[in-house]
Amino acid sequence: MEDNINSNIKNTKFSVLDLVPVAKGSTPLQSMQKSLELAQHVETLGFERFWISEHHNMESLVSSATPILIGHIAQGTKTIRVGSGGIMLPNHAPLIVAEQFGTLETLYPGRIDLGLGRAPGTDQLTAKALRRDRTETVHDFPRDIVELQTYFSKENSYAAVRAIPGEGLNIPLYLLGSSTFSAQLAGAKGLPYAFASHFAPTHLHEALKLYHQNFQVSEQCEAPYTIACVNIIAAETDEKAKFLETSLQQLALGIIRNTRKPLPPPVKTMDGLWHEVEKVQIQRMMHYSFVGSKETIKAQLTNFIKATRVNEIMAVSHIFDHQDRLRSYEILGSLLTEK
Repeated sequence: MEDNINSNIKNTKFSVLDLVPVAKGSTPLQSMQKSLELAQHVETLGFERFWISEHHNMESLVSSATPILIGHIAQGTKTIRVGSGGIMLPNHAPLIVAEQFGTLETLYPGRIDLGLGRAPGTDQLTAKALRRDRTETVHDFPRDIVELQTYFSKENSYAAVRAIPGEGLNIPLYLLGSSTFSAQLAGAKGLPYAFASHFAPTHLHEALKLYHQNFQVSEQCEAPYTIACVNIIAAETDEKAKFLETSLQQLALGIIRNTRKPLPPPVKTMDGLWHEVEKVQIQRMMHYSFVGSKETIKAQLTNFIKATRVNEIMAVSHIFDHQDRLRSYEILGSLLTEK
């Protein structure tokens, strides 16, 4: 059994998705400082990359100015790749994104990733405020990606509009998704694909299948490359991990009730806090949540990797206490030393 577990995890990279959560009683500044501490921690543990996700108008998250936070993390680390998971491209002009990430790559060469999503990362009213009079169509996202790639190309040096810095820099693009649309697009463009299974598990296997079926070799990728983002909460015992998980469950409850507040402390039981229908809805939403001790997490991840054949696991951990969060990633990271 042990050999089987190690062989399944053997070639899988581990990374972090951070939404820069605000725990109840904390300030935005403290949350940003804790994100840097987390990045420094997982860097020493051998994690591959540290991504920050763009969200707006949420009291529980302070990742709205994503490129600035990426720079904050990159400046405080040395080797770990840092990037976006992702930049919600419909919210921004491709030229602005090219200039911002060109600047980051110039400052931190060889360490910057640009993950791109087509969701707003917020509610519709806020999305309208971000986009002003622009109305998104199904064709905009693919066109914006082409425009972004054009700004990064050396050939664009003769164009009337150029991204400086950005032009000619090797900034890898990743397409993010929670449905099959971006999976097919990523495959057709020969780009790596990351699936948001931490909150939208329904189409994971279908999306991965379509990605592989549609994959075309590109300048960036000679072979398909897939990332699955999952919730991971690890602790010394299964019981403690399940206790810590109640913070995530309360956060999810706020999402479905549209009463989003800072990340609450864990509770002994969710009974009385949610209704049965809400419980089922949250359990479905958080289907890919791996919660438990090291041995439990290892077994769960082994089965998941075997079923999906993903190249990389990207963990998101909504844990109230910062030391518990650091310890969770330490336990996860310890699987790297067993390879």
